[in-house]
Amino acid sequence: MPGLVLLLAVGWSGFWFYAASHVDETFDAWRTREARSGRVYECANRSVAGFPFRLEVSCDNPSVTLTSQTASQIQLTARLKDILVLAQVYDPTKIIAEFTGPVSVNNKGEAPSFVGNWTTGRASASGLPSTPQRVSIVFDDPAFDRISGAVQTPLLRAKHLELHTRLLEGSLSDKPVVESALEVTAGSLQGLHPVLAAPFDADIRAILRGLNDFAPKPWPERFREIQAAGGRLDFTQSRVQQGDTIAVAAGSLGITPSGYLNGELTMTVVGLEKVVAQLGLDKLLAGDVPQSTVDRVAPGVSAQDVNKVIGALDRMIPGLGNLARKNVNAGVTAGINMLGQETRLEGKPARSFPLRFTDGVVSLGPLRVAQTPPLF
Repeated sequence: MPGLVLLLAVGWSGFWFYAASHVDETFDAWRTREARSGRVYECANRSVAGFPFRLEVSCDNPSVTLTSQTASQIQLTARLKDILVLAQVYDPTKIIAEFTGPVSVNNKGEAPSFVGNWTTGRASASGLPSTPQRVSIVFDDPAFDRISGAVQTPLLRAKHLELHTRLLEGSLSDKPVVESALEVTAGSLQGLHPVLAAPFDADIRAILRGLNDFAPKPWPERFREIQAAGGRLDFTQSRVQQGDTIAVAAGSLGITPSGYLNGELTMTVVGLEKVVAQLGLDKLLAGDVPQSTVDRVAPGVSAQDVNKVIGALDRMIPGLGNLARKNVNAGVTAGINMLGQETRLEGKPARSFPLRFTDGVVSLGPLRVAQTPPLF
């Protein structure tokens, strides 16, 4: 019996060291595949530990360079302190990675334009390394700042972030259909849009159809393939809460030949009057304001579009437009209410109306409220 135990121990040790010896080979093959997609990974120092039951691959001072991943073709490089990848020797289909901050992001060797940190950052993948079936990324207390010269300002804050993606239909090599879920707790984004500045919780689930495969390629090229195939992003569940304001949405978005989002979501909102104030429409309607000022107060909102709403109110009931200007929040809310239907959401009074994406322009009825960038 002792001899058998010794034989098993020697055999297992040999198996572990054999697996460990192939880590570099596997990592280099993965790096080569990712590089063809415009993502280049580097490690200042790489080591393997974890004997006898785990493989722990440590990468010190890693960097990730992204090329041609957006329509603007900007090259970005992110640098972290450490990445630790864990796998059980007897179950290589489950891989966990832990990220240690801080992280800095710069453009083509320039000074960092973004910095960030978190208390916990991890990713996991299920399936073989070359063909994962499910991928998840989780961050606790992420905090990212924008840097402009000597000034550092908050960009993103959250208590918790989760992104899960799984293969729903097909295979990675033939017409994959992918489902993703994003969960945000106490998240906020500064400097992008007033609606996103206050903390919010979000639970968004969507299904992406139209992919040819997941062969190595930059995302703009992949988006072109989705557009050519008539692919869609179907929002099956979307709930966002910010204070007492609750919004849910469902619908489908496609991509135009010029690379912009196009489609319609049906939204139901509790507390619409607060959204009106966050969009800055109250300031816009206070008087004649140049569009340049509007862009600072309410990005994406058109003064001409708002005046159309006021004109519509005047045509319905003479003088109602002037009344709306005197009580701008109530006036604009009344105009938007005409576009939707009264309903209830989670037991509270709400309004349901379409949110349209037309060649990248996001409209709430006749009001343009945002402009999305092209995907390629």
